[in-house]
Amino acid sequence: MTDRQPGRGASAATKEIARRRVVAQRIAASEFTRPEEIVRWLGAVQAQDYLGALWAVGLRLAGAHERDVERALAEGTIVRSWPMRGTLHFVAAADARWMISLLAPRAVASAASRLKVLGVDDEVLANARRALVKNLEGGLRLTRPAAYQVLEQNRIATAHQRGIHVLWRLAHEGLICFGPREGKQQTFVLLEEWLPKTRDLPREEALPELARRYFTGHGPATLRDFGWWSGLTLTEARLATDMAGKLVEQEAVGGHRYWFAHSPGAASPARANERAYALPAFDEFFVGYADRSAALSGLPTGSVTAFEMLRPAIVLDGGLIATWKRRLARQDVHLSTSLLAPLTDGADSAIELALGRYARFLELRGGIASPSHARSTRARAIDAR
Repeated sequence: MTDRQPGRGASAATKEIARRRVVAQRIAASEFTRPEEIVRWLGAVQAQDYLGALWAVGLRLAGAHERDVERALAEGTIVRSWPMRGTLHFVAAADARWMISLLAPRAVASAASRLKVLGVDDEVLANARRALVKNLEGGLRLTRPAAYQVLEQNRIATAHQRGIHVLWRLAHEGLICFGPREGKQQTFVLLEEWLPKTRDLPREEALPELARRYFTGHGPATLRDFGWWSGLTLTEARLATDMAGKLVEQEAVGGHRYWFAHSPGAASPARANERAYALPAFDEFFVGYADRSAALSGLPTGSVTAFEMLRPAIVLDGGLIATWKRRLARQDVHLSTSLLAPLTDGADSAIELALGRYARFLELRGGIASPSHARSTRARAIDAR
């Protein structure tokens, strides 16, 4: 990953890239009303932070609540698994099979040495496969502790991260995926039973489809960005983009070539970026690109670490201006910010509106601390329900 920061002298064109991404990602405004629609639009939504990923989907829908996204997962219209880069993502149910088939082999190959060190060989995987199928067939589900217990009962040790690596490996071959939660526990189910039957796209169809999805939902972006996001090699990313043909367009900005796809009905970048947006940790606005510098163009060079960019973030006018955090207390959520840049006129109100939208997503009363005095100002209560 590269996080080059152009500093205060960044060109207007670089800032415009960030503004256009806010629009393409449907952060600014969205015509979508169902979780599976926005997940399909983006191609995939990074989801190792489960609660953050629920908000990543919700903030891109009109009037959504957390329970709406949870319902989509419970009903199987979106699914959580490891389709790309060996990292947990939400994908639309109709896309899970072909994405795993296309992208999982490289992640498995990259993890081969780690699995060997853990002693996870073909015999272990065959035994784990039989044990899990036996205990999941017929629409059953297992929490992670229960899945580990099944493996242990079949003489497959799960300590020292061995258990999760076994489950990870079997998910990559399309045997299992995450099902609905039981309380706060994630469950595993058999993918073939859980998801509707769909056609597994051949490689010559899957590659251009993946490129079209990425550049539509993330553009403008470079081939390197696409390769990072998908896990494809740069050669494969270039081939996929070439195969997409006229479905994607390209332009040169600051000596770099960017690809994008027009999306009819989208808000204009100028109007869309008058608002602030509270993004979750690991949001696609940052992790969807190898080079995140477009979103940092208003900050001094070196002022933001890679870690800070992966935290919950406030974006205004396409640029990162603050991080934020929450604290839950029964029927309330207390929200505060840590500023990364001086605020312009009206930014306080814009941030408050952005955080208030998150409180409404949770259907909780929100207490929002003034962003200019995040550590000392008493929170103002809002009715978020």
